[in-house]
Amino acid sequence: MLALPSASFAQCGGVFAVQPTHHPRGRIPPLAIGDSTMLLALYDLRAAGYNANAHGCRQYGEALALLRGRRAAHTLPHMTVIALGADGSVTYGDIDQTLTILGPKRLLVLVTPRELGGGSGSDAVTERVEARRHTTRIRLLDWVKYSAGRAAWFQPDGVHLTTAGAQAFTGFLKTALKWAYPPRPRHHHR
Repeated sequence: MLALPSASFAQCGGVFAVQPTHHPRGRIPPLAIGDSTMLLALYDLRAAGYNANAHGCRQYGEALALLRGRRAAHTLPHMTVIALGADGSVTYGDIDQTLTILGPKRLLVLVTPRELGGGSGSDAVTERVEARRHTTRIRLLDWVKYSAGRAAWFQPDGVHLTTAGAQAFTGFLKTALKWAYPPRPRHHHR
């Protein structure tokens, strides 16, 4: 049995990474990168088919370094989900760098971050604008909008998840799995 990250890890702590329990053979599973808001959902994401990596207090630059390392190792998946912004900012430059690292054939899924107290902020606005700007390369999961009014999903800070919130967050990220793998090329028979 795997241990869940403790509350102390939400105060920065270490990096937690899980491999999916299942994914199509010979294909790289989708990657979900998050901060402390993803910690409690890690094992649900694992069961859903994600390779998930969360670190309390993660800044966007750390996610970029992780992606560069995966690119150098030739282990970038077709789809990467980034759920950051609660512990730092998300800029237009961050998203542009992400798209450069991923290249033109991979998909970026942005998850809008809730701000302290549970509302929306400039990071969510940036992600919405970038998703509209790059319609073929970015998909948006608007967690701020989806989770509005769901106080039971969150700790008193309105950002970090409860057990019910972790399940809801995972269910929301599961909606992106339809984009996780590129379609296999069709072979025409003569």
